[in-house]
Amino acid sequence: MTNSCGIRGRFRVLCGLVLAGTLILGGCSERNIVENYEEQQTTVTTLTFFGNKYEPENVVVIESIISEFMDENPDIRVSYESLKGSAYYDALEKRMEAGKGDDVFMVNHDILLELEEKNQVADLSGLASIPEYTDLMLSQMAEGEHIHWVPTVVTAFGLYCNLDLLKEYKQEIPENLEEWKKTCSVFKERGITPVIANNDISLKTLAIGQGFYSVYQDDRQSEVFGNLNSGTEELSQYLTSGFSIAEEFIQKGFIDAEKALDTKKTEDDLTEFAKGESPFMLTGAWAAGRVEGMDPGFEFAIAPLPILDDGNMLVINPDVRLSINAQSENMDAAVKFVEFFTKEENIRKFADQQSSFSPLKGGSPSTVKAIQPLISCYEENRTVIGTDGQLNLPIWNLTADVSKQLLAGEALENAMEWMDREAAAERGKL
Repeated sequence: MTNSCGIRGRFRVLCGLVLAGTLILGGCSERNIVENYEEQQTTVTTLTFFGNKYEPENVVVIESIISEFMDENPDIRVSYESLKGSAYYDALEKRMEAGKGDDVFMVNHDILLELEEKNQVADLSGLASIPEYTDLMLSQMAEGEHIHWVPTVVTAFGLYCNLDLLKEYKQEIPENLEEWKKTCSVFKERGITPVIANNDISLKTLAIGQGFYSVYQDDRQSEVFGNLNSGTEELSQYLTSGFSIAEEFIQKGFIDAEKALDTKKTEDDLTEFAKGESPFMLTGAWAAGRVEGMDPGFEFAIAPLPILDDGNMLVINPDVRLSINAQSENMDAAVKFVEFFTKEENIRKFADQQSSFSPLKGGSPSTVKAIQPLISCYEENRTVIGTDGQLNLPIWNLTADVSKQLLAGEALENAMEWMDREAAAERGKL
């Protein structure tokens, strides 16, 4: 799927001209560029910015930040291009391999491991905004004495709850695993599939959260992730318990496995939830605004994941991570842009639109009503980081594949054995 500005989802931000809703600032393609001839005598640096934020509501915020940056820096133009999903990371990898990488780009945990290994990302430890990040974020960003990425938001994964449907069936938002199972049983007995899941983030975040929760509560991340990196311990030792919950939900029909296998994250699942026929959905809280925009006709809230025997918790991620190409010919301009993007006022603007939390000290969470139930859980540190920077394994991709295997009917034991083999192969590359 591409955005409305071109086949490859290209957005251009040039010359400070803003056309609402399309992010065409100075032209939508290379053959339609608006030039300001009064500025031709000024040397202008053009930065290319590549990202996977393509949704119109996300692009509007990026457009605003870029426009303000260019107003303050008339000698720098920024061209933003976006692609969706896995196509983005495929394109990013190919561009970097060909030596045609963009100046600034978005990364995730798994792709960053590859880029760091090839020395393709610049050190950002000197950014003016670095001291403003929380200690938790700094612990994720630091790679020895270097920092190769900066987050703009902290996203959360929760349980979307159709409050009207719960009330109709005299049920409450579940606050622990036993309550969640009982509530799901009530709906299943009435012919209603309780939980809408997608084929990517729904089950893996459940497994990661449940599996590593005690590790975080005991502050043992360095020890455990060090063991996992070296192979002293296996991922299955921690994730089998969480994935067993996923398997149970599939086997009991709480999740329609066949449908979930073809359900795209924060797209098909949102459409299904908006129909109002299921009480729960497992996906990212950042999609709250999109669900609201669908005018679902019922009230909903996003609750922490009720996957513990004695309570609930949150899976979070430092997200919309920005890196700079180590081979950029416009390094000074790129640093200036990333510093501007990560200023407190821009972080606040972006986090609010993303229904997320700020990664900065004293930063405020989003004001979106639906995510308010998540705030206390976040502030009380009942959290697990889905892609912890101390783990040198591509856990995001590995657990997504395990989720698909379970949805396709693979036995849990076989899926865990496969995951451990893949993790061993990844260690061999390090």
